[in-house]
Amino acid sequence: MHNDSRTRYTRDSAANSAFDDVELGELDLEERHALRRVAGLSTELQDVTEVEYRQLRLERVVLVGVWTSGTAAEADNSLLELKLLAETAGSEVLDGLIQRRQSPDPATYIGSGKALELRDIVESTGADTVICDGELSPGQLRQLEEVVKVKVIDRTALILDIFAQHAKSREGKAQVELAQLQYLLPRLRGWGGNLSRQVGGRAAGGVGIGGRGPGETKIELDRRRIRERMAKLRRQISGMSTARETMRAHRAGREVPAVAIAGYTNAGKSSLLNRITGAGVLVEDALFATLDPTVRRARTPEGRLFTIADTVGFVRLLPTQLIEAFRSTLEEVADADLILHVVDGSHPDPEGQLSAVRQVFSEIDGALDVPEIVVINKADAADQEVIDRLTRSERDSIVVSARTGAGIDELMAMIERELPRLDHEVSMLVPYERGDLISRAHKEGEVLSVEHVGDGTILHARVLSSLFHELEQVAKPVERV
Repeated sequence: MHNDSRTRYTRDSAANSAFDDVELGELDLEERHALRRVAGLSTELQDVTEVEYRQLRLERVVLVGVWTSGTAAEADNSLLELKLLAETAGSEVLDGLIQRRQSPDPATYIGSGKALELRDIVESTGADTVICDGELSPGQLRQLEEVVKVKVIDRTALILDIFAQHAKSREGKAQVELAQLQYLLPRLRGWGGNLSRQVGGRAAGGVGIGGRGPGETKIELDRRRIRERMAKLRRQISGMSTARETMRAHRAGREVPAVAIAGYTNAGKSSLLNRITGAGVLVEDALFATLDPTVRRARTPEGRLFTIADTVGFVRLLPTQLIEAFRSTLEEVADADLILHVVDGSHPDPEGQLSAVRQVFSEIDGALDVPEIVVINKADAADQEVIDRLTRSERDSIVVSARTGAGIDELMAMIERELPRLDHEVSMLVPYERGDLISRAHKEGEVLSVEHVGDGTILHARVLSSLFHELEQVAKPVERV
C-alpha cells in the first residue's frame, strides 16, 4: 500500500516537473489553437440588410481591393497581407480581386460594374463574407451589401476582430473594446422603417398631435449606452496607464536603461525577446500574435542591466481607433532609451514595413527622437540581395536570425554601445554595512573590480549619477595603483 503511494507520488512529481519545463508561451499557443472557428457553420440571415447587430463570424470570404497608386506588385502585396489577416481571424479565403481606379467609388467602394462582378464571384464560390482592403464609410458598406447580398466588412473591422481574439490582459481587453465601440458607433443600424421616430405633424404622415414616437428610438438608446460604456472604458484605461507610468517612473528612478522592441506584425519581435532574455513569450507565425507588452530584464556583454519591452505589432493603415486606445502601451516606445526596430528580411516589401512603422511612430509624441537600431530579422530565410539593399539604406542596422541565434551577440554589443553612458567612474572604499551600494553597482552599473580589505570593500566601477552621489556620502575615495 505504501509502495503504491510512493509510486503515485513519484509519478505525479515527474508530471509536475515536466509541466514546469513547458514554456509559458507554448501553453498560450496550445490554448489558442484549441479554439478554432468551423467553416460552413453560420447563423447569418440571408438578407443582411435586415440585421441590426451582426457578430463578426468570418468563415468563407472573398477579398477585394482598390489599387489607386503604386505598382502592381505593391497592390498584390497589400491583398496578400489582407489574406494573412483574414486567415489569422479564422476564415477560409476563396478568391480575391483588385479594382484599378483613381480613387475608391464613394457609393460602393469598387464601382457598380465591379460590384456586380463581385456578386457573381460570391455566388459561384458560396462565400458568406466580403472583406475590403480599406476603411469603408457606413454608406459604402450598406450599398455594397445591397448588391452582393452577403455581409461586407472592411480592413479595420477585420483587424479589430483579430485584436479581440488575442487580447488577454485586463488592459488589453479594455483597449480593444474601446476601439471596437469607436468603430461601431457611427455604423449602428436600425430595423429600417419599423422603428418609430420622433416626428409629428406632416412629417408623421398627417397624423398631427399624438402621432409622435414614444421618445428615444432603440438605435438612439444604443448609441447613448455605447457612449456611456466608452466613457467608462476611458476611465479604466486611464487608471491602468497610471499604474504603467508608476512602473516606468520606478525604473527611471533607478536609472535602468530601457530598450523597446517595435516593428511590423509578425516580424519576429517576440522571438527576438525570447532569444535575448529567455522570456518564454508566445510565438506564432500569425499577424498580431501578441498584443500585451512584456517587459523583461537583460544584461549587456559587459554585465550592465537594462529592461527590454516587447510592444504590439504595427501594420500598414493601422486603424486610428487602435492607436488611440493603445496609446498608453505605445508610450513604452517613446519613453525608451533605445528602439530595436525589427523588420522581416524575408518579406516581399521590407521597406514598406519600415515606412508603415515609422508612420505610427510619428503619431506618438517623442518616438521619432529615440535612437533606433534597425534589426533585419529572419536572415536564415531572406534573400541576400534584399539584406544588402536594407543594410545600405539603413545606417544603424544589423542582420540577425532570432530562430537560429545568428547575429545576436553582435546585436547585444551594439545595444551596449548605444545605451546611455555611465557618467562616473569611481574607486571608493565602501563600509561593509553598506553592502547594498555594492549590490546596486552590480545591478545598475558596470563593476570593473572589487577588493575586500579590513575596513570595507574597494569598489572600482562605472556608475550613474544617483548612485555616485550616495557613494560620495558614505564611501572614501582611494587611489588606484
